[in-house]
Amino acid sequence: MTRSATAHSGTAGNGGQDVADERDERRAPTAEPAAGRIGTPDEPAPLDRGERRQLDVVRRFGTVGSLLLAVGALGAGANPVVPSVQGLRLLGLPARLPTASLAVAYAGLLMVVLAWLALGRLARPGRPRLISRSQLDRTLVMWAAPLALAPPMFSRDVYSYLAQSEIAARGLDPYVVGPVDALGPDHPLTRGVPNIWRDTPAPYGPLFFSFARIITWAAGDNVELGILLHRVLALVGVGLIVWALPRLARRCGVQPVSALWLGALNPLVLFHLVSGVHNDALAIGMMLAGFEIALRHRRVAAVAGALLITCAAAVKITTAPALGFLAAALARRRGGRISDLVRVALMLTAVFVAGLVAASLLSGLGFGWTETLDTANKVKSWMSPATALGMLGGGIGIALGLGNHSDAVIALTRGIGLGLGGVTMAGLLWLSFRSWGRHRVREPLACLGVSLGLFILFGPVVHPWYLLLAAIPLAAATNSARFRTAATGISVFLALMVPPPGSTFDNRVYVLWQAVVAAVIVVLLLLWFVRRVLLREQGFPTAAPLPPTR
Repeated sequence: MTRSATAHSGTAGNGGQDVADERDERRAPTAEPAAGRIGTPDEPAPLDRGERRQLDVVRRFGTVGSLLLAVGALGAGANPVVPSVQGLRLLGLPARLPTASLAVAYAGLLMVVLAWLALGRLARPGRPRLISRSQLDRTLVMWAAPLALAPPMFSRDVYSYLAQSEIAARGLDPYVVGPVDALGPDHPLTRGVPNIWRDTPAPYGPLFFSFARIITWAAGDNVELGILLHRVLALVGVGLIVWALPRLARRCGVQPVSALWLGALNPLVLFHLVSGVHNDALAIGMMLAGFEIALRHRRVAAVAGALLITCAAAVKITTAPALGFLAAALARRRGGRISDLVRVALMLTAVFVAGLVAASLLSGLGFGWTETLDTANKVKSWMSPATALGMLGGGIGIALGLGNHSDAVIALTRGIGLGLGGVTMAGLLWLSFRSWGRHRVREPLACLGVSLGLFILFGPVVHPWYLLLAAIPLAAATNSARFRTAATGISVFLALMVPPPGSTFDNRVYVLWQAVVAAVIVVLLLLWFVRRVLLREQGFPTAAPLPPTR
């Protein structure tokens, strides 16, 4: 399958998509290819006519789900305290029907997840016929576009970005003061910030605020424009992921479309990086792009790639370990001697230190960010095993009459978890350098994903989008069916765990369950309808024939 059929896929809307798909259909065989001619592992055969029809239905099913999510976001998204659509005759209707909007959003969420799972059958590694890159790219655009234009969902962190950016734009230090102290409680950018973050300093790197101040300069106090501009920044990160992922996959012997399906089209990416507007998108994108650029056979490419990873760390420091595994990959290419590792490590360390110093000084914020890296630990996340174990230990102490020592127990278990995560990362880093396999790049990239995943799980706070830091590199690094099955199941579980408003529904849990039940009924009816349509098109009867009348 060539890529020429996609030259105009993003410019002609649905009509352009249909024309491009028609070109794919004309180029693909209409019958099963002969044995031994169905395509090599590097260049699989295109989908046949029946599979292209399945792809069309799956793509449209997911697009409808994304549109429903966008409509539901008007009334059940992570909106500010005073939504701007309130009072409008049509757009304000979902805001006046929050439970119905939540049901619509959940229906869309379930449809996107089901469509993603169905699409996975056409992107599975080892399959003789695979979805083409152009078909997958069009699907990604169709599913992401409605979410990119809708209000944010699943998290209200973007409102913290806006308030902290305003603090930096005023010449104050966001690493010292929180939104309430700097802007006041009645400021329009403060009102949308979750209560837990109103008095806390920012935990993000100086490069992020260099970008964010430009957004503040352009948007001012306009919350909607600020959200759209921050989403553009997140989409740049997603674009870097889409650019780097298939290239890294080819280096590791993984089908690019298989890596993109699991890494870029993942519901966690759509829900939390695109819709949720998390700056993790930019950090992950720069990390992957830097890794890919540095692996090219030029010394200047290694420096440029390391600098890009340093920029990612200047947005979120959690991407910094990628430099260690990059050093292992480059040292192995040079011969795998300890001296090679030392020289490469010294070069990358110099780039890393120089890059962070430059980002800190040029931003005008200095090095205060190094003292606020643990701000997120204020949240007691039950998804973190270390924190959950500490909460359990504190609860047992209370039940036994030993007093409330929950904070001390949580601090202890978190410390043990961080220690285990650090030791595991160090061991995998050494293993990625000393392990000699046939694929000399796969081990460092795979070890990077595994180490980041374990470090996050052992860490004090776990959010669903944190695990993308591990899942996306692993999507490009391995063909393991066991990993892909586990990653698919975990992605579906986490995608369903966070409600669209991003809130906990304290004392109103019944609203959540009412919306979920209504959404399940709607989705089941839609699945029944889609199945009847497919059966009718394939020539199967959809109902028993009536007996003849006398």
